[in-house]
Amino acid sequence: MGHGGNVIAELETDHREVEEMFDRIRALPPHDEKRKDVADEFTIELVRHSVAEEMYLYPAVREHVPGGDAIADREIKDHATVEKLLKDLEKASVGDAEFDALVAQVISEVSAHIADEEKNLFPALAGVCSAEQLNDLGDKIRTAKKVAPTRPHPGAPSTPPGNKLLAPGAGLVDRARDFVTGRGK
Repeated sequence: MGHGGNVIAELETDHREVEEMFDRIRALPPHDEKRKDVADEFTIELVRHSVAEEMYLYPAVREHVPGGDAIADREIKDHATVEKLLKDLEKASVGDAEFDALVAQVISEVSAHIADEEKNLFPALAGVCSAEQLNDLGDKIRTAKKVAPTRPHPGAPSTPPGNKLLAPGAGLVDRARDFVTGRGK
């Protein structure tokens, strides 16, 4: 969280961190309780990352990239799919076969989403935005991740202005819950 640089560098660094968490969970044997901790880690990062993208990246894509509405809509749809999986994963017990199936689905969906963003969306955005615009978006993404929720909220708005109004409050509640339960430490 909060790596510095333009929006593309910031989000690509997040992607590498999530991929490393995926590698860690795949390296653990089935039913190992540490798998739940790693799942909580990548859930926290994916939710914060997704909320920040929905608050600032996708509106910029809509505004600047030709065909940006369709691109942003597809990315938000991908997020909704992953968020539902993360919500189901949050409820699953590490000893259940469902847990492993959900982890595999999350990894598959997120990996495809990352590949698409890095191959298509990021180059398209870089081609139409100035360095200053990309740096400004990076700053906004970093700020958004600091206040974003840490738990999946599939029913929450995924576009402005609703997400910008509700995400900080949900984030505050989630971080309080995380502190009390020790989640994400």
